[in-house]
Amino acid sequence: MQKLILTKPDDWHLHVRNGAILKAVIGHTARQFGRAIIMPNLKPPIITVSQALLYRQEILSALPENSDFEPLMTLYLSSETTAEEIALAAQSDYIHGIKLYPAGATTNSEAGVPDIKQIYPQLAAMEKSGLPLLIHGEVTDPDCDIFDRERVFVDKVLSSIIHDFPGLRIVLEHVTTKEAVEFVKSQSSNLAATITPQHLLYNRNALLAGAIRPHNYCLPVLKREEHRQALLSAATSGDSRFFLGTDSAPHLRSDKESACGCAGCFNAFAALPLYAEAFEHVGALEKLEAFASFYGADFYRLPRNTATIMLEKNPWQVPNSYDNEKTSIIPLKAGEVLNWQLAS
Repeated sequence: MQKLILTKPDDWHLHVRNGAILKAVIGHTARQFGRAIIMPNLKPPIITVSQALLYRQEILSALPENSDFEPLMTLYLSSETTAEEIALAAQSDYIHGIKLYPAGATTNSEAGVPDIKQIYPQLAAMEKSGLPLLIHGEVTDPDCDIFDRERVFVDKVLSSIIHDFPGLRIVLEHVTTKEAVEFVKSQSSNLAATITPQHLLYNRNALLAGAIRPHNYCLPVLKREEHRQALLSAATSGDSRFFLGTDSAPHLRSDKESACGCAGCFNAFAALPLYAEAFEHVGALEKLEAFASFYGADFYRLPRNTATIMLEKNPWQVPNSYDNEKTSIIPLKAGEVLNWQLAS
């Protein structure tokens, strides 16, 4: 197969930051996707509908001319979130979920939730309204091995949430383990999961073997090969509970290559070609369209896009960095060759 025509896909988990980084990266996503769920973990976080609408306008203003890309906004959940704010969010045409960060789990999660029981009133309000809960699924117990944090979260936290709020619609974002995959499969259609390109393409050797590679460092961290294989199987299975979410998370080069480097992989520059590489490797390119274009829209109860895009099998070299006068960002697979690219 040399060409692949897809219904225009959506990205159901995206970080675009703000300011100069936003302006540097948003065009990459807008070229490939019709819509994207925008993460709210800015400094300060986006915790109210009014803040989300202002952030939406900043994103729209940063888009390339004539772009029809639509940012789908979210709120940052905390114990201070009120039932009134959740009701406002549910009534808004522009708010499509509320994000749960366990406090200290990842970038800009300091204002997150230290104890899930603290937000049970908020979860009840979300269950009633139908507004999805989007979860970074890791425990932050310092005694828990970092490679086990997702598994323990699923066992101890997510299972309790589902038991106590069976009507709550949940996305377990960026799943990384076979245990998380099996858990999603065992539940109702109220639970779905996104999968990133880096977790489909890499195991933890890509982070640690031979040298520490900071630009492959993300959270949840890359896992063993058996987990990567489980993710590939889920993504290419045709199970509608698994869909595309890049978790593209740009950081300045100086913030990644430092004594305390930030977590996050910048993959938005070629998200669809990266997914195509993973799907082609297991002979499942025919499954990419549903994973990228249908299942997420269906879960979020939004119409599927009607436009199409084309991928071509035409090898090209990923730049070593994406630079302008204000930013320098190192992409995933910097300097390597990708076989697929978006047709011009």
